[in-house]
Amino acid sequence: MGIRGFKPTSPAIRHMTVSTFEEITKVKPEKALVVALKKNAGRNNSGTITVRHRGGGAKRKYRIIDFKRNKDGIPATVASIEYDPNRTANIALLNYADGEKTYILAPHKIEVGDVIYSGKGSDIKIGNCMELGDMPTGTIIHNIELKPGKGGQMVRAAGTSAQLMAKEGDFATIRLTSGEMRKVRVNCRATIGQVGNIDHENIKVGKAGRKRHMGIRPTVRGSVMNPNDHPHGGGEGRTPIGRPNPVTPWGKPALGYKTRKKNKQSNKYIVRSRHEKRK
Repeated sequence: MGIRGFKPTSPAIRHMTVSTFEEITKVKPEKALVVALKKNAGRNNSGTITVRHRGGGAKRKYRIIDFKRNKDGIPATVASIEYDPNRTANIALLNYADGEKTYILAPHKIEVGDVIYSGKGSDIKIGNCMELGDMPTGTIIHNIELKPGKGGQMVRAAGTSAQLMAKEGDFATIRLTSGEMRKVRVNCRATIGQVGNIDHENIKVGKAGRKRHMGIRPTVRGSVMNPNDHPHGGGEGRTPIGRPNPVTPWGKPALGYKTRKKNKQSNKYIVRSRHEKRK
């Protein structure tokens, strides 16, 4: 999928780019696979704002995606490639031989009319889904399960992919996009190929109004606030932070502070951290 710009008729769109949507073959989604999506504006169940600067945005509906891919042995034909406003990747509509229809994440280079399978005995082909134990080492994969049968949780964003590096006993070693090496059980499933819409990372938003369409509200810098509103505030003119490190409005460390728990249960499955320097 390509990227196109605009004539610089205003400063707002001078550097703005959008996708050309060449891969999209169907505009309206499948009605049976669409549900209402309620907006929360960054608030939790008690109404407290837990994520700041969220609210508004264009109305959208949620597409039900099949992350489990557990219809084994039944051929599925790719009926269309569609846009999904809820994620960076495009989605593909599958028509199974038994009449059922589902959405999956559209892999890179998949086309309308392709036939894909899931389960044991499936070919090593883009779009097919199977357990890690059934794949040869070196396979490029995405939509990886962390628990067998739960559905894919890792490597789902546009253009991302992971590589199956090794298999030993009950575990397979996977290299993620970040460089992290992680162990996953061999009976967890993954889909072969790279996630599509690989040019998404090259899109430039260009103007503030487009961010508002995405449901993201403006952010005010702490350094321009008063000292009673933010730890960075106060002073005459442009003043430095005045602390050893940047902090949040509530005084907690920010910008580079690691928030992952040191004793997290899944730490034992990380072979090499993404923060380690690659040799």
